[in-house]
Amino acid sequence: MKALATAGVLALALAAGLITAASAETIKVGVTPGPHAQILEKVKAEAAKKGLDIKVIEFSDYVVPNAALAGGDLEANSFQHQPYLDNQIKDRGYKIVPVGLTVNFPIGVYSTKYKTFADIPAGASIGIPNDPTNGGRVLLLLADKGFIKLKDGVGVRASVVDVVDNPKKLKFVEIDAAQLPRSLPDLAAAGINTNYAKEAGLDPVKDPILREDPKGPYVNVIAVRAEDKDKPWVKTLVETYQSPETKAFILETFKGAVLPSW
Repeated sequence: MKALATAGVLALALAAGLITAASAETIKVGVTPGPHAQILEKVKAEAAKKGLDIKVIEFSDYVVPNAALAGGDLEANSFQHQPYLDNQIKDRGYKIVPVGLTVNFPIGVYSTKYKTFADIPAGASIGIPNDPTNGGRVLLLLADKGFIKLKDGVGVRASVVDVVDNPKKLKFVEIDAAQLPRSLPDLAAAGINTNYAKEAGLDPVKDPILREDPKGPYVNVIAVRAEDKDKPWVKTLVETYQSPETKAFILETFKGAVLPSW
């Protein structure tokens, strides 16, 4: 009888396991390589305990993840800050909404030739990302440090045409964000996003000759289609990302290069 009872309990346990596995919801989340992908792998492991199966899909640029989300190829993405998302929605009409804050990556200006930005000679070429929000972010950093002056009121949408004072006559070269680390040897300096800097072996805390103040509008977000924002899996995804376990992973893994911002 004892053996039969044990077998019965085992059968019930296996059945429960099968039911749980069958009921686990699967979502695809788009990320860019580097920290975003690493963090989502941690989130994936934690979310699995709550019955949410996350497939992490990597994209090599900043344009495709929103197109893929809007087109239904993804359920969510986690790679962009709010100004970038706002710009994409304005320019492309995406019905995408932010549902949770994630991390901040203070952008840095890097150089293989100069130890300080003040050492850069007049007329030198400075690489900036060719997407409006990240390019503007570098220009705002240079303006904040007093190297250029921007037109009043341009804010996060600053572009090269908004530079009204450029004492060193710096030449701004707009390059795809992912290609900036590779282009760095051909430039006096370049503003490089943290994920691409880390992927290229740069230290985002020690290597920049200028670094953005981490307090600002550039906190990253999890985005979903507007029609999905109230679905239960969205709450699970956001809560798992914003959990103490994920925060501890970020602080230990990135040591100040990436900052939890929820």
